[in-house]
Amino acid sequence: MDPESDFLLLALWWSFMSVPDEPPDLDFDEPVVVPIEEAFDLHSFRPADVLAMVDAYLDEAIARGFREVRLIHGRGKGVQRAQLRRFLSQDSRVEDFVQAPPERGGWGATLARLRVPGRGEQSP
Repeated sequence: MDPESDFLLLALWWSFMSVPDEPPDLDFDEPVVVPIEEAFDLHSFRPADVLAMVDAYLDEAIARGFREVRLIHGRGKGVQRAQLRRFLSQDSRVEDFVQAPPERGGWGATLARLRVPGRGEQSP
Protein backbone atom coordinates (compact mmCIF):
# COMPACT_ATOMS: atom_id res chain seq x y z
CA MET A 1 0.00 0.00 0.00
CA ASP A 2 1.04 3.55 -0.56
CA PRO A 3 1.27 6.14 2.26
CA GLU A 4 -1.95 7.86 1.14
CA SER A 5 -4.06 4.70 1.42
CA ASP A 6 -2.37 3.88 4.76
CA PHE A 7 -3.46 7.30 6.01
CA LEU A 8 -7.01 6.75 4.74
CA LEU A 9 -7.23 3.39 6.54
CA LEU A 10 -5.92 4.98 9.72
CA ALA A 11 -8.44 7.84 9.43
CA LEU A 12 -11.31 5.38 8.90
CA TRP A 13 -10.18 3.28 11.85
CA TRP A 14 -9.88 6.38 14.04
CA SER A 15 -13.36 7.57 13.12
CA PHE A 16 -14.80 4.25 14.32
CA MET A 17 -12.68 4.18 17.47
CA SER A 18 -13.20 7.79 18.51
CA VAL A 19 -15.20 8.49 21.62
CA PRO A 20 -18.47 10.28 20.84
CA ASP A 21 -19.05 13.76 22.25
CA GLU A 22 -21.82 12.47 24.47
CA PRO A 23 -22.07 9.04 26.08
CA PRO A 24 -24.75 6.79 24.66
CA ASP A 25 -28.09 6.84 26.43
CA LEU A 26 -27.99 3.56 28.33
CA ASP A 27 -30.95 2.33 30.32
CA PHE A 28 -29.74 0.59 33.47
CA ASP A 29 -33.17 0.30 35.11
CA GLU A 30 -33.51 -3.33 34.05
CA PRO A 31 -31.45 -6.01 35.81
CA VAL A 32 -28.81 -7.78 33.80
CA VAL A 33 -29.50 -11.50 33.48
CA VAL A 34 -26.35 -13.56 33.86
CA PRO A 35 -26.53 -17.23 32.81
CA ILE A 36 -25.71 -19.59 35.67
CA GLU A 37 -23.16 -22.01 34.30
CA GLU A 38 -20.17 -23.94 35.67
CA ALA A 39 -17.90 -20.98 34.90
CA PHE A 40 -18.44 -17.36 35.86
CA ASP A 41 -16.31 -14.79 34.02
CA LEU A 42 -15.78 -11.71 36.18
CA HIS A 43 -14.14 -9.57 33.49
CA SER A 44 -17.34 -7.80 32.50
CA PHE A 45 -18.06 -6.46 35.99
CA ARG A 46 -16.69 -3.37 37.68
CA PRO A 47 -14.14 -4.34 40.36
CA ALA A 48 -16.39 -2.74 42.99
CA ASP A 49 -19.24 -5.09 41.98
CA VAL A 50 -17.34 -8.36 41.70
CA LEU A 51 -17.83 -9.70 45.22
CA ALA A 52 -21.57 -8.91 45.23
CA MET A 53 -21.89 -10.70 41.88
CA VAL A 54 -19.94 -13.72 43.16
CA ASP A 55 -22.11 -13.80 46.28
CA ALA A 56 -25.32 -13.91 44.21
CA TYR A 57 -23.77 -16.38 41.76
CA LEU A 58 -22.85 -18.82 44.54
CA ASP A 59 -26.44 -18.78 45.82
CA GLU A 60 -27.75 -19.66 42.36
CA ALA A 61 -25.04 -22.23 41.67
CA ILE A 62 -25.86 -24.06 44.91
CA ALA A 63 -29.60 -23.84 44.21
CA ARG A 64 -28.94 -25.50 40.84
CA GLY A 65 -26.91 -28.29 42.43
CA PHE A 66 -23.42 -27.31 41.26
CA ARG A 67 -20.71 -28.96 43.32
CA GLU A 68 -17.83 -26.98 41.81
CA VAL A 69 -17.61 -23.66 39.98
CA ARG A 70 -14.84 -21.91 38.10
CA LEU A 71 -14.45 -18.20 38.79
CA ILE A 72 -12.48 -16.48 36.03
CA HIS A 73 -10.77 -13.41 37.44
CA GLY A 74 -7.92 -13.03 34.97
CA ARG A 75 -4.19 -12.96 35.52
CA GLY A 76 -3.30 -9.28 35.79
CA LYS A 77 -1.55 -8.12 38.95
CA GLY A 78 -3.46 -10.52 41.18
CA VAL A 79 -5.51 -7.93 43.08
CA GLN A 80 -8.88 -9.34 42.04
CA ARG A 81 -7.67 -12.91 42.58
CA ALA A 82 -6.56 -12.07 46.14
CA GLN A 83 -9.82 -10.24 46.89
CA LEU A 84 -11.88 -13.15 45.54
CA ARG A 85 -9.91 -15.79 47.45
CA ARG A 86 -10.17 -13.80 50.68
CA PHE A 87 -13.94 -13.72 50.15
CA LEU A 88 -14.09 -17.46 49.40
CA SER A 89 -12.00 -18.32 52.48
CA GLN A 90 -14.61 -16.64 54.70
CA ASP A 91 -17.72 -17.96 52.92
CA SER A 92 -19.50 -20.86 54.64
CA ARG A 93 -20.91 -22.07 51.29
CA VAL A 94 -17.39 -22.83 50.03
CA GLU A 95 -15.76 -26.08 51.15
CA ASP A 96 -12.40 -25.20 49.61
CA PHE A 97 -10.82 -23.59 46.56
CA VAL A 98 -7.72 -24.02 44.42
CA GLN A 99 -6.05 -22.49 41.41
CA ALA A 100 -7.50 -23.91 38.21
CA PRO A 101 -5.32 -26.30 36.22
CA PRO A 102 -3.72 -24.83 33.08
CA GLU A 103 -6.39 -26.27 30.75
CA ARG A 104 -9.13 -24.52 32.79
CA GLY A 105 -7.51 -21.10 33.16
CA GLY A 106 -4.44 -21.63 35.34
CA TRP A 107 -3.66 -18.74 37.64
CA GLY A 108 -6.35 -16.69 35.88
CA ALA A 109 -9.15 -18.76 37.43
CA THR A 110 -10.10 -20.25 40.78
CA LEU A 111 -12.04 -23.48 41.28
CA ALA A 112 -14.34 -23.40 44.29
CA ARG A 113 -15.84 -26.60 45.70
CA LEU A 114 -19.25 -25.84 47.16
CA ARG A 115 -20.82 -27.37 50.26
CA VAL A 116 -23.83 -29.48 49.49
CA PRO A 117 -26.81 -28.46 51.66
CA GLY A 118 -28.38 -31.36 53.48
CA ARG A 119 -25.18 -33.07 54.60
CA GLY A 120 -25.79 -32.11 58.20
CA GLU A 121 -25.50 -28.43 57.30
CA GLN A 122 -28.03 -25.68 56.94
CA SER A 123 -28.21 -23.72 53.72
CA PRO A 124 -27.06 -20.12 54.42
